Amino acid sequence: MATEPRSDTFDIGGEVTVHRLGFGAMRLTGENIIGRPDDPDAATDVLSRAVDLGINFFDTADSYGPGVSERLLRESLHPYPDELVIATKGGLLRNRSGDWIPRGDPDYLRNALLCSLDRLGVDKIDLYQYHRPDPDVPFADSITALAELKDDGVINHIGLSNVDVTQLDQAREIVEIATVQNEYNVAVRDSESVLEACENANIGFMPWSPIGAGSIEKRVPALESVAEAHEATHHQIALAWLLQHSPVMLPIPGTSSIEHLEENAAAADIELSEDEYRQLRD
Repeated sequence: MATEPRSDTFDIGGEVTVHRLGFGAMRLTGENIIGRPDDPDAATDVLSRAVDLGINFFDTADSYGPGVSERLLRESLHPYPDELVIATKGGLLRNRSGDWIPRGDPDYLRNALLCSLDRLGVDKIDLYQYHRPDPDVPFADSITALAELKDDGVINHIGLSNVDVTQLDQAREIVEIATVQNEYNVAVRDSESVLEACENANIGFMPWSPIGAGSIEKRVPALESVAEAHEATHHQIALAWLLQHSPVMLPIPGTSSIEHLEENAAAADIELSEDEYRQLRD
């Protein structure tokens, strides 16, 4: 039985309502994001618990595994609840060394989309994101291919990932853009100008690495005192800060642990004071 979610909501593309604290499914794969996890049943338990907690926005990509994360979502949650929204991505190749290789030519993206439809077990992708611009392919060609797939009825909304403001503007001249997914957290804010552009256009902003890598408190010392004041973890405070930082922010923390999943979900209950927010912002 799903519980009432604690985060407020955002309408992706102005019509698809999701709770702002979602789930990123990258970490459910094997080591180095290659292959199946050592314990697929544990991954299923995490996904099922996320739904129980009221999370209805799941982010994945064809390159996670590759293909593994999408298959796990289908194996664990299909048939999907009506309110569940799945976002996936295409545009990166993988190899056994774990490299992430941009591949944005239109024919490849069309084929990648067909494969994602099959792995997820759906006729239409709720939100399909271009994973990373390919320096060897004109950006407009890649976006035009996705726009054509949207016209064909196999994509509901289009998102971008790892783009700058110029690329966002260029894409918006071709097709409506519903979301942007860039690296962003309380310690890494290089995409602040992209976030501002998203706010101005009511475009959802999905921060990847929302709680940072390693010891984020070493880069943001104020996390220590704020976390103590709320009897919370550093990661919970980092997520709470993101949720307060912008109304278009859609954090998608990922984990392979139910304990960490529940901790992340509880971050939506934390309300920072203006002083605490400023300490972390500055």
